[in-house]
Amino acid sequence: MGKSLIIAEKPSVAADIAKALGGFTKHTDYFENDQYVISSAIGHLLELVIPKEYEVKRGKWSFANLPVIPPHFALSPIEKTSSRLTLLNKLIKRKDVDMLINACDAGREGELIFYYILRHAESNKPIKRLWLQSMTPDAIRGGFTKLLDNTAVQSLAEAAVSRSESDWLVGINGTRAMTAFNSQEGGFHKTTVGRVQTPTLAILVEREEKIKKFHSQKYWEVHATFATTTGSYTGRWFDEKFNKNAANQELKPERLWEQPKAEAIRDKCMGKPGTVSEESKPSKEICPLLYDLTSLQREANGRFGFSAKTTLGLAQALYEKHKVLTYPRTDSRALPEDYIATVKDTLQHLSNTEYGKFSQQILASNWVVPNKRIFNNSKISDHFAIIPTALTSTKLNEAEAKLYDLVMKRFLAIFFPAAEYLLTTRITRVEMEPFKTEGKVLVNPGWQSVYGKLAQSDNQEENVSLVAIKPGETTVVTEDIKIVDHQTRPPARFTEATLLSAMEGAGKFVEDEELRAAMSAKGLGTPATRAAIIEGLVLENYIQREGRELHPTAKAFSLITLLRGLKIPELISPELTGNWEFQLRQIEQGHLKRSSFMEKIAEMTKHIVEQAKSHRGETISGDFSILKTPCPKCGGHVHETYKKFQCQSCDFALWKILAGRQFEVDEMETLITQHAVGPLQGFRSKMGQPFNAIIRLTENFEMKFDFGNNDDSQEEIDFSNQTSLGKCPKCGHAVYEHGLHYVCEKAVGANKTCSFKTGKIILERPIEREQISKLLETGKTDLLTRFISKKGRPFSAYLIRAADGKIGFEFEQRTPKKTTDAKPKTKTSKTKTVRQTTS
Repeated sequence: MGKSLIIAEKPSVAADIAKALGGFTKHTDYFENDQYVISSAIGHLLELVIPKEYEVKRGKWSFANLPVIPPHFALSPIEKTSSRLTLLNKLIKRKDVDMLINACDAGREGELIFYYILRHAESNKPIKRLWLQSMTPDAIRGGFTKLLDNTAVQSLAEAAVSRSESDWLVGINGTRAMTAFNSQEGGFHKTTVGRVQTPTLAILVEREEKIKKFHSQKYWEVHATFATTTGSYTGRWFDEKFNKNAANQELKPERLWEQPKAEAIRDKCMGKPGTVSEESKPSKEICPLLYDLTSLQREANGRFGFSAKTTLGLAQALYEKHKVLTYPRTDSRALPEDYIATVKDTLQHLSNTEYGKFSQQILASNWVVPNKRIFNNSKISDHFAIIPTALTSTKLNEAEAKLYDLVMKRFLAIFFPAAEYLLTTRITRVEMEPFKTEGKVLVNPGWQSVYGKLAQSDNQEENVSLVAIKPGETTVVTEDIKIVDHQTRPPARFTEATLLSAMEGAGKFVEDEELRAAMSAKGLGTPATRAAIIEGLVLENYIQREGRELHPTAKAFSLITLLRGLKIPELISPELTGNWEFQLRQIEQGHLKRSSFMEKIAEMTKHIVEQAKSHRGETISGDFSILKTPCPKCGGHVHETYKKFQCQSCDFALWKILAGRQFEVDEMETLITQHAVGPLQGFRSKMGQPFNAIIRLTENFEMKFDFGNNDDSQEEIDFSNQTSLGKCPKCGHAVYEHGLHYVCEKAVGANKTCSFKTGKIILERPIEREQISKLLETGKTDLLTRFISKKGRPFSAYLIRAADGKIGFEFEQRTPKKTTDAKPKTKTSKTKTVRQTTS
């Protein structure tokens, strides 16, 4: 009898399977026993390429060779993991291997990884599918007792390949066509687009356009303070005849748009008695649904500031490494109807943990019963909601523990009864003018008790109710009336949490979670891909993170303007792109043929290229800015166009893109006003290498790079118009800004006697003047975030000044975790990691 080759997606999963099944001998990159051979991919090992006979060697960026729609695709090994692909090929072709078991992640991308490996190996051996929802040893062993036939996931593989090929066709053709269009007047201006990435960007740009066009309006509110025999309370005037206007969300019953009207109400009611009526009614609030990946990413971003990518990584570690969560890449928020016994078993295992109080209460009260909000087969696709497993771990880091706590509390809370409130609405009428006061009292916390909420009688501070009015007391005294002025605010910028919601609702920000879940089938991307889409936009400098907000760059506006001008709605309409995702889901479910979907994608690709070709030589119109700064040559008005900042009265013009980087309007204002701007990041050399530089405007009004290489100049450097940042740690002279650095005044120019300097940008992070001043004065900056390591990973650190004046990193010390080891540790290391920076 032959052996079965098990192919996992990652080495750690292969090791977990070997451990769960037992009896394996470890070899280099694979395990083996009498029944199985286990190895793994390392994520994707192959990528789509054009077959050699259809790929052009030259001119790939010109319109002449577009569109590129090969009749079939070839696969090319990814160079850095080619050795693993070679190993898998050998194992697949072993004569004693007569069956293959696909143990890649149970989803679309896992299916694609295995499918491409199989296609590359040209194997026709029979295949079984291991489908895991949890990585616990019991779940792994259970999965091998009910392996699926490969035919059961054939439609999933077809959807995966369709997704891969459609992204390639649209991405390659769209990027080459837009690059050709933007490069037609000379230079090479790479302009990347994507089937899902670009419509997502359009959501951000449209929101930013609304913010820019927003004109704030003043409005007034009238607030009164009323006195009773038991105390005082406040009320706000409102219009009882107000009708909601869907077209104008700024209109609200308590807002007055004319100050004299507010003053008239104040003068009319000041010091006059008021009559009181009130109504109290009970209200219930049910627990939100269990988490899918997108809702978990939203919550973690809003609560902890985690990016979607960070949350996905943490959830994957909790599933794969610690085995305390079920499969995270899910779009379902319900559990299978036959999962009641499993839930009870999990709750039983949690009895001796910090969550035991709640798990025991659920079991004792028999709250785990059939409930369509929780247990519903019709609401489950490939995977069910994210919940804890029966295992626990004490080895979670701080971020992992925070995410685990989110999932755990939602899992427990969903089985608790609804929270019960008493809502009181009090209307106080003074001279026939109504003032409203509302109070909300938590009567029975229900599921809120899992989150630490207590009833009114237990916790007076957290539940502030209205001052009571004695029975029969209907008249109050108007103690004070104030007019409070406000201004309308523009729409809020997207955070990752709100962008994920908009992506899930195909561009519509839907607050109601159950309605959003119903729309998610036509959302942008999938829960598993949305984090990568956002990261891709950041990587291509289409958006920037500023705190928790996402800001589209000038490059983003330029791309969306171009696509609007070329009339390519397929690349900017979230609804259209959401429909493509819906069709991929139909392929998964066997309701749509792959060939039909790919024909539509080919038509879309041809249309994109044809629109770009047909508009060659034309000016793209758009909503462009007029600079506040006059033309430095003639004093005329400088207008932004699609490609330039152009004076309307003379020939002065500056290109918007230089060395692959697009200038923001405020950067161009600074350059024209001060004849220099920077240092700026994001430039790329002809070899594709990133670099930073100051841009200077020459006497001939041309842009010129300044790399700060004039430190050895024999001319005296004049710092008289600058304010010193502090004393040089090496020689005691003053430190100033100079080019790309902060330097000692004696480290540049003719009288150079010192060597102190440090970069204005260190590891892709701009260093603010105030931080340098603090470094020089105290020897240490604040904790600075968003440094990027050589491996592309963000990190936080302090900059510190050593005794010899050199600048280095100091990393934040982690609080040591409590340990339950029998033998306490007697020594504690308190060393700090310090690394010298490079300027």
